[in-house]
Amino acid sequence: MSASHQSAIVARLRAAGCVFAEDEAHLLMSTATTPADLVAMVDRRVAGQPLEHVLGWVRFHGLRIAVEPGVFVPRRRTEFLATQAIARCPTPAVVVDMCCGSGALGAAVAAARDGGIELYAVDVEPVAVRCARRNLASVGGRVYEGDLFAPLPADLRGRIDILVANVPYVPTEAVALLPPEARDHEPRVALDGGPDGLDVLRRVAAAAGQWLAPGGHLLVETSEGQAPHAVEAFADAGLAPEVASDQDLNATVVVGTMWKRSR
Repeated sequence: MSASHQSAIVARLRAAGCVFAEDEAHLLMSTATTPADLVAMVDRRVAGQPLEHVLGWVRFHGLRIAVEPGVFVPRRRTEFLATQAIARCPTPAVVVDMCCGSGALGAAVAAARDGGIELYAVDVEPVAVRCARRNLASVGGRVYEGDLFAPLPADLRGRIDILVANVPYVPTEAVALLPPEARDHEPRVALDGGPDGLDVLRRVAAAAGQWLAPGGHLLVETSEGQAPHAVEAFADAGLAPEVASDQDLNATVVVGTMWKRSR
C-alpha cells in the first residue's frame, strides 16, 4: 500500500477522534485481508465502533483474544486481575471465569499454568458465550450460558480453587458518562453494576462460599473507591478479604479466601 494511501487512512482516523491514529492504521492495514476489507474496516472504525471489534481481536496478557461486536472488550487494567489469579493458582486446579465475556481471564490463567487446569467459564450473554468458546477451546475450557453460578455443574460445589470474576462495577448513573465505544457498543449487562456498582459483586460473594474449595480464592476487579465496600461484602460472606492494587494500571483487585475447614 502506498504511503499516500496510508496517510489518507491516518487522516480519516484522526478526524474521527482516534488519538493513536497511526497505530490504529497500522493494525487495520495488517489485519485486513483485501483492499475492500480494509475500506470496510476503516469505515466501521470512523463510525465509532471499538477498534477491537473492528479487528476481531485484542491483545491481553500476551495472548491474542478473539472478540466480536456485542462482546465486552477486556481492558489493559484487567491484566492485573489475571496476574493476581495466576499467582494464587495451584496446579492442578479447578478454575472458573465468571462473567467471562470473551474468556480472556480464563485463557490467561490456563496459558500460565500450561496444563493441569480444569477450566469453566460462564456468561449471561449468548454472544459472549460463543466468543469464549472460540478462545477456550484449545485449552479444553467448558463454557456455560446463564446467570452467575446457576448453569455450572453441581459437582463443582466445594471444588473451585480459583473463581475469577470481572463483574460489572460501573454505577448505573455513571454508565451514561462512559466513552461512546463502551456505552454504545458493549452490552450494558457487562457494564452496569447497579446503584453503587456492587450489586453483582455482592451476589457473587454471597454464593461463593458454597462453591470454593477450602483455601480457594475469589478475585474481582473493582475501583479504588469501591474497594472498602467490596471488602465488607466479602467479609460478610465469610471470606477473608485483602486488596491488591497496581498504580501504573490504575487497577484494584479484591481477593477473598475461603477459610480452610478444620479436621
